[in-house]
Amino acid sequence: MKLIKLLLFVLLSTASLFAQLVEEASAKKYYQDIRNEDLRRHLEILASDEFEGRETGTEGQRKAARYIADHFSSLGLPPLAQTDGYNQEVRLVKEKWDEVKISINGEDFGFMQDFFCMPRSVPEMKFSTKQVYFVGYGIEESRYSDYAGKSVEGKVLVMYKGEPKTKDGKFLLSGSNEASEWSSNWRKKLILAKSKGAKAVFVITPNLKRNIEIQRFRIMSNSMRLADPVSDDDRKYPPNFSISGKMAAKLLGYTPGRLNKLQSRLVTKGKGKPKKRKSNVSVDVTKDVEYTKTENVLGYLEGSDLKDEVLVITAHYDHLGKKGNRIYNGADDDGSGTSCVLEIAESFANAKAAGKGPRRSILFMAVSGEEKGLLGSEYYSENPIFPLSKTVANLNIDMVGRTDDLHKDDKQNYVYVIGADRLSTELHDINDRLNQQYTKLNLDYTYNEPDDPNRFYYRSDHYNFAKHNIPVIFYFNGTHDDYHQPTDTVEKIDFDRMRERAQLIFLTAWQLVNQDHRIEVDVPQE
Repeated sequence: MKLIKLLLFVLLSTASLFAQLVEEASAKKYYQDIRNEDLRRHLEILASDEFEGRETGTEGQRKAARYIADHFSSLGLPPLAQTDGYNQEVRLVKEKWDEVKISINGEDFGFMQDFFCMPRSVPEMKFSTKQVYFVGYGIEESRYSDYAGKSVEGKVLVMYKGEPKTKDGKFLLSGSNEASEWSSNWRKKLILAKSKGAKAVFVITPNLKRNIEIQRFRIMSNSMRLADPVSDDDRKYPPNFSISGKMAAKLLGYTPGRLNKLQSRLVTKGKGKPKKRKSNVSVDVTKDVEYTKTENVLGYLEGSDLKDEVLVITAHYDHLGKKGNRIYNGADDDGSGTSCVLEIAESFANAKAAGKGPRRSILFMAVSGEEKGLLGSEYYSENPIFPLSKTVANLNIDMVGRTDDLHKDDKQNYVYVIGADRLSTELHDINDRLNQQYTKLNLDYTYNEPDDPNRFYYRSDHYNFAKHNIPVIFYFNGTHDDYHQPTDTVEKIDFDRMRERAQLIFLTAWQLVNQDHRIEVDVPQE
């Protein structure tokens, strides 16, 4: 009984502390200053045809950068000495396929017909080899191994996509109908193959033509990476290609029927075994390469007694640009998040002008290159303006203006919260309690599950902070039919929901920068 009373006292005292801090700092007044009309004003400019989809490295993106910088200037946020005005320049290498050729035993196979590969997945390379090994599903763990202790260093590996199933249709590794991470996280196989010293990986991909059609835009678009040279040894993954069953049969010297039987036999002993195949493989990849640059736009609001500690609030302002006459305006992705950052910055600036400034400093950062692989945030995390050791948290806003199909009938507003408890239980609790007290959204943690097949935790700019052990929250409304389409336009934005989400983010930020102690990192990294 005494223990229960003590727990109740602690909970009530903590809730009282949150209420006291928020009210004393006048947060309620300033979060209510975030209004629909102001969010709309920013978004109608950022997602206008004039900015031509804000593709990284284009004039449309630079126009958006100037608009954001002008807004920070109008708030009285000073440019930083370490930046060019408000811009942190990010140098990039832009690559596009020139030719991708693969021949097997003298037979040429067609790029975008028999196989495909992503521009960032394969460097320029030319080699011939007879060292081809079939490694089943390319999996290795205590219960199952396709490598069986064999060395495949310097070899070309051929593997199936997915993971093995038993005769009754259950997944072998889990013993149930639930697939393991070997299916949801294709990178895991590539990381393993890299650790084994693989020269290249060919992944047998069901419905290859359908995959090509779905991903044609990404495959054939310009790829970008940071300009700092990356050696083959430094790459996370070996060069990898998705191939058809026909091409796999040629590689392995099997008929398609024999290949299917081989796949079904992989489960009989609960493990695979690398098989050396007699194939002569030639790969010749060339690219068109040019150098370009982009900009992260930084607005800095200095704190008071704890100013050396910094909260970073981010949203990416780049999108997919213009393809022919079609403009990918990116109103939700991520004009919505960028507009929220601008309004949250304005509310904090107004509070400081009224003598209610934050104790910790805040860096409002509109990042570029997210659509090209989280490049702007990656660059900042490797070249931080403020030490990462002094960065208390990152609140990242990426798509908060729409409603997905799972919530289309909900009367209550919602937002997906991703990552809040991955490094800090306190960060999760702060966001949750402030929402209960003020905004009362439905906080949906579906995509925060470690086994979420969408892996959204790894797919937006917050991850480049999380990987440095900095607590993060990623605020997200989920995907919809207009995601990455020219139809992602302003008239489809729900500004009431967008405003309420921005207000929760403001309140969480206010708490983080004004409470006495820095939030604790108390969850071990995975």
